[in-house]
Amino acid sequence: MDSCLLLLFTLGIPLLWPCLVAAENVKTKRAKQPAGSHWRVKRGWVWNQFFVPEELNTTHHIGRLRSDLDNGNNSFQYKLLGVGAENIFTIDGRTGDLYAKQKLDREERSLYILRAQVIDITTGKAVEPESEFVIRVSDINDNEPKFLDEPYEATVPEMSPEGTLVTQVTARDADDPSSGNHARLLYSLLQGQPYFSIEPTTGVIRISSKMDRELQDEYWVIVQAKDMIGQPGALSGTTSVLIKLSDVNDNKPIFKESLYRLTVSESAPTGTSIGRITAHDDDTGENAEMDYSIEEDDSQTFDIITNNETQEGIVILKKNVDYEQQNHYGIRAKVKNLHVDEQFMKYHTEASTTFIKVQVEDEDEPPVFLLPYYVFEIFEENAYGSFVGLVSATDPDHRKSPIRYSLTGTKLFHIDDNGTIITTHPLDREINAWYNLSVTATESYNVQQISSVPVYVQVLNINDHAPAFPQYYEMYVCENADSGQAIQNISAVDRDESMEDHHFYFNLSVDDTNNSSFTIKDNQACRKSPSSMYPS
Repeated sequence: MDSCLLLLFTLGIPLLWPCLVAAENVKTKRAKQPAGSHWRVKRGWVWNQFFVPEELNTTHHIGRLRSDLDNGNNSFQYKLLGVGAENIFTIDGRTGDLYAKQKLDREERSLYILRAQVIDITTGKAVEPESEFVIRVSDINDNEPKFLDEPYEATVPEMSPEGTLVTQVTARDADDPSSGNHARLLYSLLQGQPYFSIEPTTGVIRISSKMDRELQDEYWVIVQAKDMIGQPGALSGTTSVLIKLSDVNDNKPIFKESLYRLTVSESAPTGTSIGRITAHDDDTGENAEMDYSIEEDDSQTFDIITNNETQEGIVILKKNVDYEQQNHYGIRAKVKNLHVDEQFMKYHTEASTTFIKVQVEDEDEPPVFLLPYYVFEIFEENAYGSFVGLVSATDPDHRKSPIRYSLTGTKLFHIDDNGTIITTHPLDREINAWYNLSVTATESYNVQQISSVPVYVQVLNINDHAPAFPQYYEMYVCENADSGQAIQNISAVDRDESMEDHHFYFNLSVDDTNNSSFTIKDNQACRKSPSSMYPS
């Protein structure tokens, strides 16, 4: 008992309470033992688990293993067995003093289980059964907090209210959480105020003031974690968090220009693109998709369609324009977003507008005749140079080029520079009653600009043909024919045209009337004009 206490106080090594309890038990049993009794106390190893601080750089004493059979006469030898024996730990074979030979790291290994053996030097036999004992490595605050989930990145909608959750960061401390405050962490922001805040014990990052993505779209926040709950001597670690602001539709599209000047040719067909207008929206993606339109009062002649890829407005011609009728237009266009959430309607109360001036460009157009076709009449057999009719074409362009005329279809007519058509030969209706002509008008300033118009000339009839027999008649009569007997019916034709059916009168010549045995009877019947018998 005395030697156990002496060892406890002289070495300053924390022996197990069972050692003291065993000594007290021996003392108690001895006190209870009757005088002269041979009662024996059960003997054995004297130790409990040992503790050694981590990170000690030199060989240092841990404690002492001892058998209570050892009376200190150096007759026993102590041996150390197991993983770590001799290379990490060593034992003084005579005294049982236990030493650590190298620096230990609790985070690598916190517990060693070894075996001890005591041998009687004289007999070479074990005097105690081999037994296990434990060496625990006690913690010191030698590890700073580490953020294991780096890199951190989070996204939060812009204009989010104060207190909105952004993300959570978590640090780990390899020190023993049961050893004081070595692994108790506190979080704080080194960078990120005043826009963000962090909960000290949870690492939850929240918004502390509203942010506008269009002013700044991402922020770097630096978080520090300290162990020892921030007390003096605490170790710390940091991490960076990239916080991006996602877009919300808090901006309406705005036209870049208040006035656009466009031109369109009067010859442009409907559907022609005459120009583009552009609005700008500070938002992105779907929030920046636009829809262009023209105010209703201006939408008769022009229209605007939206290019969904470039988000431009394409101005197109909806109806043909004529420089000579109207050479400029003023239209007002507007633009709005396609997708607007109700919570952001306050940003879109009024659509942005712009004014578009469209100038119509004069094109060199071909001459235009006053009529789509002309019909003239002239009596046959009129003399050379007789007037037939007048055609007229004008240059629709602003410069009003003089017009020259030409005529095709026949050489019986001529047209002068005033568009007057005259005959070059007398006309015979019985040869041709209609003439189909084509008059071409050509601009003097640009001979490439020409137009044509059909002209129909009808030749009117005059009575310039006598009736004629359509055939030669050869008649036969019997010698005993009665007087007044009909021998032959004859007829006549007239090549002239008549408004009514022709009426012919038949009679014999004067000589035949006086000397002939025959007579002719006029039955006063109407005769059709045989004009169809003759080619026109």
